[in-house]
Amino acid sequence: MSVNVAYSGQECIESIAQQIPDLILLDVLMPDMDGLETCQLIKENPATETIPIIFITAKSAKQEKVDGLDAGAVDYITKPIDLDETLARVRTQLRLQTMFRENVELRDRLGDTRKGAAIGAITQGITHNLNNLLGVVVGYLDLIKNGYDINRSVELMDNSVNRMVSIVRQLGIIANNERLELSSIATRQLLDNSIQRFKQENTITTEIELHSEVASDSKIFANAEYFESTLGKLLLNAWESYDSDRSKQQRKVYVQARITQNHDQATLEVKVIDDGTGLDPTVKASVFEPFVTTRAAVGRGMGLTIARHTMRNLHGDVLLAERPEGGVVATLLHPL
Repeated sequence: MSVNVAYSGQECIESIAQQIPDLILLDVLMPDMDGLETCQLIKENPATETIPIIFITAKSAKQEKVDGLDAGAVDYITKPIDLDETLARVRTQLRLQTMFRENVELRDRLGDTRKGAAIGAITQGITHNLNNLLGVVVGYLDLIKNGYDINRSVELMDNSVNRMVSIVRQLGIIANNERLELSSIATRQLLDNSIQRFKQENTITTEIELHSEVASDSKIFANAEYFESTLGKLLLNAWESYDSDRSKQQRKVYVQARITQNHDQATLEVKVIDDGTGLDPTVKASVFEPFVTTRAAVGRGMGLTIARHTMRNLHGDVLLAERPEGGVVATLLHPL
């Protein structure tokens, strides 16, 4: 064990910039820059904020101890110093620091493991889906060579190629972590446009019921394209949650919108509600992972993955919960 000595707050700051210590014993009363100010500067620097600091003070006043702990100190020792007590407290903090570093290392390892598993799942999903779609294209090319209906073959090949393009585009969205360009938009108009776009893109004529508690003059900073696309994915999930024997006219999808306030953060909360079959137990735990779907169609299972990724990039989220009376509630959270 080695010990470095500094005789002022500024000298302490300069010393730890050269070599980060495992622990700092910091006197409260020092010339020019006192211990409290020195501690605050250390804690404001991301490179040094985790260094444990034990204050040494000649005063036993409760307020000074509170101020020291508020500044970021982990402990304090009152003068005159008892050597055995000081060594015991130093050893305790060094053990805690070792445990902290081991926890950080374990967290990073777990993060790398999860990341590797996610990359493996995406890679496997891409390979499986693109191979299947390419197989369709090759199959119809062979049929064309053997005189099969060219127009029909080209139509089905075009559909497969578009599916492949869609997969690549969706993967591009996941890989893109750049900040989206936002603009001020009337909240009610954004909701209405999202529902209308969903109905047009999926040729749905059934009414989507919107119950909005949002004020008519409310506005939101959002990216209209991404918001409409994200809400559309939740609406499509709700629409497809019904059994195939339920006609389109019997399928009900409800949208509820309101503004919630949590501390200083206002959030637009949009709930998409259905009376469908609920979450399939086989995919419930992995529903937000890529290419997870109960549908047989190739190239599906990216909607919820992209929806959550998009909202989290905007410091929002997408959540799913089963309804006790049946069906699912998908909640889109978007900072106002």
